[in-house]
Amino acid sequence: MALRDSHVTMAHGGGGRAMRDLIDEVFTSVFQPPGMEDQARLMDAALQKPGARLAFTTDGFVVSPLEFPGGDIGKLAVCGTINDLAVGGARPLWLSAGFIIEEGCDITLLRRIVASMAQEAAAAGVRIVTGDTKVVERGAADGVFITTSGIGVIAPGLDLNARQIQAGDAIIVNGSLGDHGAVIMASRGNFALETDLTSDCAALHDVMSAALQAAPDLRAARDCTRGGLASSLNELALEAGLGMVLEETKVPLRAEVRGLCEILGLDPLYLANEGRLVLFAPIAQAQAILAAIKALPEGSGAAIIGEVVDIHPGQVRMRSGFGGSRIVDMLIGDQLPRIC
Repeated sequence: MALRDSHVTMAHGGGGRAMRDLIDEVFTSVFQPPGMEDQARLMDAALQKPGARLAFTTDGFVVSPLEFPGGDIGKLAVCGTINDLAVGGARPLWLSAGFIIEEGCDITLLRRIVASMAQEAAAAGVRIVTGDTKVVERGAADGVFITTSGIGVIAPGLDLNARQIQAGDAIIVNGSLGDHGAVIMASRGNFALETDLTSDCAALHDVMSAALQAAPDLRAARDCTRGGLASSLNELALEAGLGMVLEETKVPLRAEVRGLCEILGLDPLYLANEGRLVLFAPIAQAQAILAAIKALPEGSGAAIIGEVVDIHPGQVRMRSGFGGSRIVDMLIGDQLPRIC
């Protein structure tokens, strides 16, 4: 073992032997990329099918704290990028990972993050094939920042997007909302909150695959990350040029999430999720989707929470259990920074 340092130093970003040792022992020994060139050379049989298309996404992760109940920044980075591909109907195949590491970062922590990434990627059948590391001075970052990019393949003939959504479609979520945001709030010492909640952080490619098999006319899907369900629905309503109505009594929320939001004066519909998506499908196929995704751990709490309407286009409304209605607008500002 050539790497003897317990913490990252500026020498680990200098391009010399120290950097080589860090990359070899912490990253490439775990990710095992195909070769050590300056680029990954990729091939998959799915690319050879006439009409197949590439899906490409990129995202940055700056969550605080770096480790939290149910996950860490590494798991978050892999799952988040897989989900961005999956909700477009793509089969995720390859990821890149770029690390901005602060001088003084504990190398043991770094190893845990990298191991978490490798575990999530392997479970999803995805390979981390290329990456980069940079070291910045103490105080210039917050331990570790990660940027991941992902490539997947969309099967011929599949076209999921907001423009496919139609009035009468069912709105479906795959589980309780706001768990990730609530966990991050509780994990920050300045809130002094205690909870048994764990983050919903999970890869959703299996949920999407099951939904597509169950509903040949699935219209669109979106993962509800920053801004929560409310922001995702508002974006989709604007893109579709249609209205959406939610039933308050049907939106799945854990009692702990409701309680934290009441204490802090927050709306759980705006809390971030990292393992939740919203699906749109013809009402005739909605029950088939529920049955299919409820059979999976990531979809066991799935529910139909509302419908698409041809009135109040571009607007999302919530019907209460007492018969009233309120507008669910786009998030203004930021309920909680550094969430993902």
